[in-house]
Amino acid sequence: MPENETEQVEPEPQEETATAPEAEVTEEEPFDRKRAEAALKKKNSEAENLRRRLKELEPLAKKAKELEDAQKSESERLTEQLTAQQEKAAKAIRTAVASKVEALAAQEFADPEDAAGALELAGYVDDDGVIDTDAIKRDLADLLKRKPHWARADNGPRSPRPDRTQGSSGNGNRTPAKPEDVFAGFMDKALRGR
Repeated sequence: MPENETEQVEPEPQEETATAPEAEVTEEEPFDRKRAEAALKKKNSEAENLRRRLKELEPLAKKAKELEDAQKSESERLTEQLTAQQEKAAKAIRTAVASKVEALAAQEFADPEDAAGALELAGYVDDDGVIDTDAIKRDLADLLKRKPHWARADNGPRSPRPDRTQGSSGNGNRTPAKPEDVFAGFMDKALRGR
């Protein structure tokens, strides 16, 4: 071992040679049976009084515990109802904001639902539940700059285009409705050689 390191030695516990003061007192006093019986009777009566009081108070403690549990479960039930109502209100607000975004996007977007899905809807409602339409309009314009392919085409309203290959033609040659008539027309053409 190096010289500069010191060993740490734990001090050994010393045996107690002196006895406790109570032990000395009891050794000096002689045992008195009557006094010991009186002390024992006193302790027994105190214990009996405590047991009697405990029996009287146990039903009250049980009732107090039941009331505490009932109040606790009532408060838990009310807390659950409050949470459910808050979630319901938040969902209604999200739906209202989404509807507002879609209504404002309908003028410029081909599919307004795309705009509602791309924006963070929760940011448009203040603490009082008021929807900030100016912020929605700004964000919709920014979204159209980033995604111009989502814009509505400026061709005007879509209208159906006629297809001349469908339906009857304007010259009166209608396709017969019955197969017999079709076969008869085919045979007539074949016999006449047309």
